[in-house]
Amino acid sequence: MANKNRDWDIYSFHINSTVTSRYATTIITSRVANRMDQSQEIEFHVKIPKMAFISKFKMTIEGQTYDGVVKQKEEAQQQYTQAVSRGQSAGIVSSVGRTLEEFKTSVTVAALSKVTFELTYEELLKRRLGKYELLIHARPMQPVADFKIDVYINERPGVNFLEIKGGLSTKELANAITKTHAWVHFYPSKEQQSQCDSCGEQGLNGDLVIVYDVHRNTSMGELKESKGYFVHHFAPSDLPRIPKNVVFIIDRSGSMHGRKMKQTRQALLKILVDLVEDDHFGLITFDYTVSAWKNELLPANQENLEAAKSFARHIQDRGATDINAAVLEGTAMLNRNPREGSASLLILLTDGDPTTGETNLEKIHKNVKEAIGKKFPLYCLGFGMDVNFEFLEKMALENSGVGRRIYEDSDAALQLQGFYEEVATPLLTDVQMVYVGGANLTQTNFSQYYNGSEIVVSGQITDNNIETFTAEVIAISKSNRVMYSETISTDEPIEARPDSHIQRLWAYLTVKQLLDKEVQSSGKVKEKVKKEALDLCLKYGFVTPLTSMVVTKPQGEASQVAHKPKEGEKPSGSRQDFSGSGFQFMSGEAGYPGEQNYHHQCKHTSMHYVFCLPGPPAQLQMSSFSLTLSLTHSLTHSLTHSVSSPLRLLLPAEDQALPLCYDIPVALSLRLLKDPNNELSMNGQLGQSASAGYQKIVIHYKNNQHIELDTTVITFNNGQDATYFSWSLKINHKTDSVSLILRDKEVDITIGLTRIIIMLYERNGISFLWPVLRQRPTGGNIMGIVVSFQTLVITLVICTNPAFTMNHPDINCLNHLFTK
Repeated sequence: MANKNRDWDIYSFHINSTVTSRYATTIITSRVANRMDQSQEIEFHVKIPKMAFISKFKMTIEGQTYDGVVKQKEEAQQQYTQAVSRGQSAGIVSSVGRTLEEFKTSVTVAALSKVTFELTYEELLKRRLGKYELLIHARPMQPVADFKIDVYINERPGVNFLEIKGGLSTKELANAITKTHAWVHFYPSKEQQSQCDSCGEQGLNGDLVIVYDVHRNTSMGELKESKGYFVHHFAPSDLPRIPKNVVFIIDRSGSMHGRKMKQTRQALLKILVDLVEDDHFGLITFDYTVSAWKNELLPANQENLEAAKSFARHIQDRGATDINAAVLEGTAMLNRNPREGSASLLILLTDGDPTTGETNLEKIHKNVKEAIGKKFPLYCLGFGMDVNFEFLEKMALENSGVGRRIYEDSDAALQLQGFYEEVATPLLTDVQMVYVGGANLTQTNFSQYYNGSEIVVSGQITDNNIETFTAEVIAISKSNRVMYSETISTDEPIEARPDSHIQRLWAYLTVKQLLDKEVQSSGKVKEKVKKEALDLCLKYGFVTPLTSMVVTKPQGEASQVAHKPKEGEKPSGSRQDFSGSGFQFMSGEAGYPGEQNYHHQCKHTSMHYVFCLPGPPAQLQMSSFSLTLSLTHSLTHSLTHSVSSPLRLLLPAEDQALPLCYDIPVALSLRLLKDPNNELSMNGQLGQSASAGYQKIVIHYKNNQHIELDTTVITFNNGQDATYFSWSLKINHKTDSVSLILRDKEVDITIGLTRIIIMLYERNGISFLWPVLRQRPTGGNIMGIVVSFQTLVITLVICTNPAFTMNHPDINCLNHLFTK
C-alpha cells in the first residue's frame, strides 16, 4: 500500500496464515483512516505468491461491506470494457513477477472516515529438496503501529523442523520474531520496521519465509479424511537411489550470447560434479545443427566427467535454433542406451523459439511425444522472458515433465542447479496410486518420484464410506516392484470446520491439474476440460486464468477487475508494454500472421483505415523489430484505387499519450542498420506503392563484402567473387565471418554477433522483402530503424479521409525522411 502524501494512515496491518495438511490459507487485513477533512482515494496494494489463488476480497466502509465477486473471465472483462468506454477508471489490477503477483485496488473514503480491506488467498505448499516454504510478503509503505504476522502450522504428523528466512528476519527484525514448534509470531515495533536490509523510512519491505518439514512415520505417508474428502501425502525416503540416465540438451544459438551462455556453462560444470558414478549421461548442444559430445551415454566416472567439463567450458553461441532435431536426438540417445534398474530423463535448456529445421510448433509437439512414447520425462527450462514458455510448457507436460522459467538474473546459474537438484535422485519409477472406494481423483500416475519431493493425491470417498476405502501405492524401486497400502482409521477425529480445508485442497489441486491438461488439449477435449475447471473455480471462488474477481465499490465508483495472468503474460487491460517477450499473432493462414488491426489513438478522427505489413510467420514469434502485417479483405477493395499517400509509421513514444507519425515517401532507400564498430550496415529500398514493402535490401560487411537481396535472387559477394541463390533453394552457406541459411523463402544471416532474418512475401500479386533483427549487435553508436525501434510494433496507416492529415490536432506528427 502506497501512502504518498501521509494524509491517510494505515493504523493496523495483520497477516494471518494457517497451514493444515500443507494447504495454506492466508488473510491480509489492512485498516486505514482518512485524516483529511475531505474525501480522498485510498489504495490497497499487496503481493501474493504466484502459485496462490485469491479466493475472497472485501472492503468495509462505514459499516457497509463490499464483497468481490468471482466471474468467468470474459464476463468480467466485458464489465471492465464497458466501464472504460464510459471513461471510468477500471484498470486490470493484477500483474505477474518472478515469485509474486500484485493485487491493487482503491476506493474513495469520506473525510475522517475509515476503510478495512481484507484479502484471502490459498495455496498448496510444494515440497522441494525436503522442505516446504510458506512465503509472506509485507510492504505497507509506512511504519504501522499495529503490525502483526501470525502463522499457525497444523500438521497431524507433527513438525520435524521449522526455520525462518527472508529479508524480514534480518538485523533488528529478528528480535521481533517468536516461534514454537507450530506457531510463528512477528510483531515489530514502528522503530523496528525501518531496520532490515530492505526497510527504510517507508517501513517494511520484504519477505518472511517459513521453512518446515513434517515427521514421516510410515513409508505410506499421511492419509487424512474429512467431510467425505481425502488427501494422501506420499514421500518415502527409506529407499535406495535409482541410477539415472540423463541427457542435457543445451541451446547454443546466437541469442544465448553473453551472460546467458556464461551462466549455462557455470551451472553445467557444477551439475556434472554432482553426478554419481553409477549415473550415465550425455551432452547435446544445438543451434541450426545438433552436436552430441559423444554418440552414446557414458558412465559418470572421473575421466568422463573431466572430459565433459572441458567440452562444457568451450560451448560457444552461434546460429539459429533447431529445437525439434535436438530433442529427437536426445530421445534417440536414451533409447539407444536402455539400462535395467535405471531412470531416464531429458533436460532441455533454451531461450528461444524454433527458427530452423521443423518450426511448426504442433508438429514439434507431435514428433517429440511420439519419440518419447511415455518412456521417460522431459523437463523444459525456458531461459529469460523472450522464450515461448507456453510452447515449452506444453511439450514438457505432454511428456510427464514440467516447464520452468529460468530468470535472466545474477542467480540464473543457481536456478539451473536448483532445478537439477530436485530431479537428481530418483527413488521410484512408474508410480501408481490406487484408491478403492475413491472417486473424482486428482492425478494418480507418476513417471518418477524424486528424493525430497512429494506426491499428493486427493479425491472424494464414495458414499462417504470410510470402512470400504483403501489406499495402495504400486511402484518400481530399481528393478523391484514395491507396494504399500493403508486404510483410514475410524478412530481419527474428523475436522469440525464447516468448510473443510481438505475439500478446498482437492478443488485447488484439481483446478491446477485441469489447467495443465487444458494446455495439452485441443478442440472439444480442450473445451470440456476448460468448462470443468471453470465450474470448480466459480464454485470455490478461485481467481485463476479462467476467472476474474470484480471488485465492487460504493455506488458512483467504477468496479475493478482482478485477473490472474499466466506465466509471462502482460495484463491485457493495462497500457501496452512493447518491451515484452515477443509479438503475439492471431491465427490466420498457414505461414502468415492472422488478420489483426492496430488502431492508434485519434480522438476526433471519424474515419481512417489501419493495416499492418507482414512480420515473421506466426510460429517464429520473433522478439525483435518487425512491422506486423495483415490486410483485411474488406479494406483491400477500398484501398486499391484510392491510396496515393506515402507510408505513414506510427511509433509509440516515451512520455507521449499519442504516437509519433513518420511519413515515408515510397521508393525511398532507408538506413535499416549501421554498426560502425563492426563495419556492418544494412539499407533497404521501398517499392513504388505503399503496399509493396522492400524491393531490395543490401547488407555491407568489411572489405567490400556484401549480400544483396531482391525479390528474385540473393547475391553473396565476398569482395572477389559473386554467388547467386534462388529463393526456391535450401542453402546452408558459410564462410569465416558469414553464415547464410536459406529455406522456405526465408534467409537467416549471421555476421559476427549480429543475426538478421529476411523473409520473402507475396500479397495481392506483389512480392516484397521484410527484415527482422533477431540478435542485436553489441557496442555503442549503433543506428537504424531496426535498432531504434527494435521492440516496438510499428503500424503503417493509409489515410483515405481527407481530414486525417499531418496537421490533424489529435496526432503529434513529424514529416521525416530517413537518410540513406
